[in-house]
Amino acid sequence: MAQAIVDQPGVEAVTLLRAAPPDWEVLAAVGKTAPVELAAEALDAGRTRDDGEWSAAPLAGVSDVLLVRPAVADDDLSSLAGLVGHCLSAARKLQLLEGEAERASTLLELVHQWRRSNDLQQLLQDMADAACRLFDSDRASIFLWDRKSATLVGRPAIGIEGGELRVPDNSGVVGEVLASGEPMRVSPGHDANAIDRTTDERTGYRTRSLLAVPLVTAEQDKLGVFELINKRGRPGFSAEDQQGLIEFAEHASAALAATQEFETLLERHEQYVQQQFAGVELVGECPAIQALRSTIQRVADTDLSVLILGENGCGKEVVARLLHYNSSRRSAPFVAVNCAAIAETLLESELFGHEKGAFTDARETRPGKFELADGGALLLDEIGDMSLSGQAKLLRALEERKVVRVGGSVEIPTNVRVLAATNQDLAKLVREKRFREDLYFRLNVVTLELPPLRQRGDDLMLLADNFLKQFCRAAGRPAPKWTAESRKLMAAHRWPGNVRELRNMMERLAYLSTGEKIEAGDLAFIAAPNAGGESLLDLGLPLSQATEEFQRRYITGAIEESRGNVSEAAKRLGVYRTNLYRKMNSLGMSGDDRSDE
Repeated sequence: MAQAIVDQPGVEAVTLLRAAPPDWEVLAAVGKTAPVELAAEALDAGRTRDDGEWSAAPLAGVSDVLLVRPAVADDDLSSLAGLVGHCLSAARKLQLLEGEAERASTLLELVHQWRRSNDLQQLLQDMADAACRLFDSDRASIFLWDRKSATLVGRPAIGIEGGELRVPDNSGVVGEVLASGEPMRVSPGHDANAIDRTTDERTGYRTRSLLAVPLVTAEQDKLGVFELINKRGRPGFSAEDQQGLIEFAEHASAALAATQEFETLLERHEQYVQQQFAGVELVGECPAIQALRSTIQRVADTDLSVLILGENGCGKEVVARLLHYNSSRRSAPFVAVNCAAIAETLLESELFGHEKGAFTDARETRPGKFELADGGALLLDEIGDMSLSGQAKLLRALEERKVVRVGGSVEIPTNVRVLAATNQDLAKLVREKRFREDLYFRLNVVTLELPPLRQRGDDLMLLADNFLKQFCRAAGRPAPKWTAESRKLMAAHRWPGNVRELRNMMERLAYLSTGEKIEAGDLAFIAAPNAGGESLLDLGLPLSQATEEFQRRYITGAIEESRGNVSEAAKRLGVYRTNLYRKMNSLGMSGDDRSDE
């Protein structure tokens, strides 16, 4: 355009200047350089001016000035300035439209990428990079508001250790934008004192211009501030940049809110996993338990199938949970299935799921346990009670790592670590053709066997104290102490229900006993059912009579265990033979027919 004006007869030079205080920006120039003082006079006066050599005319509505040499008549210059202003306005609008179209297209692509991101750190970096490209900014940071600590956390923060900048939420431009909810621009020479120079001093970087807009969710919740630093190629950010960043921040806020919510859920889930892990403990110091604990540590973070053996109540599920929570699968589900409690007709549906209408009561599609445990672990408890047909279907699922829902035809891949538990002798069941040999070898990659409580020695009282303290804490009372006689009774008991029986007994003791010590009578009152199946609690006896009845039964059991040898029974009970006879007589028990041989 400037060249076209110079090509006119009599015109020697043309300059188009734009005011960018305290400097001037040369938009176009042909020929000799124009005096900026004349341009300033014309812009201040708002009309044409000349100095005898040059004529200057301000362009309407902008801070641009057209200068022509030699000086021309005011009317001619005004007409020329109007034409130039119209052309510049049209070009600027076209440029803005092109920029907005490019920005909108880029933003749509970015929003699509952001919606798939669940990594907040990476999302912040991607947003900052995109903003720098779109707005020709040297740097960008997203300040997220930490309400609890009244802090704005800026990331990415170049030149700051850890890439994270923390400032008070009332500090500098970002603090002002957060408080007011309004955007703010800072240009060289204008409001420069609003810039907090602390960060510049730490990094050695000089902030010349700045643009900050609030990050707000659709529900008007404040998330923080989006900041751009140092416009490239120009003194400062424009009004168009500000409007563009506001639109950019709206989409960024939506993506950040979704990602923050996801990370919050993920954090809560991890806390839940930690709580579950903390609640699973294999208490005991006997050699068998120490060896078991060591084996669990070695095989936990593998995908090996594990067969857990032990009597009922030994803690097989506790071992299974320890295997899961000590593995890399710990954040995925742990699902337990009691195979003995599921009818054979429902076993396939329970394990593999079913489609709607697959059978009479299938009113809706339901995933099976294999799908629910995907990525985690599936415990098949009481596996020895599973039918042969169920075993065949289970083996196929384990071998192919795929399941097909009942009534369906689509194979569903599964990624499940299978743990199996039983109180039965599976090898014996295989010999009797009641358990598939191929399934047995598929499950029995690693075998962990839990000892019964009666074989764990001092672990008995260690477990008892552990349970008793837990239940007394819940009951709001101090844990009572054990007497020597009550300890002997505990040690002499066979514990057919193992740890489960002990736990239940300690729970009853915590709530039903009232003294500061646990006496033999307390144990008599809460004793488990005797061999005949009748509980002392069911007899409805007073405490003294219940105590006597317990002692009769306990002495009778000791004598039977000793095959009628009273001397041996006395040793088991920790008393002299003569004292045992005396106790039996006081309880109305006859010892005449007992042998001491």
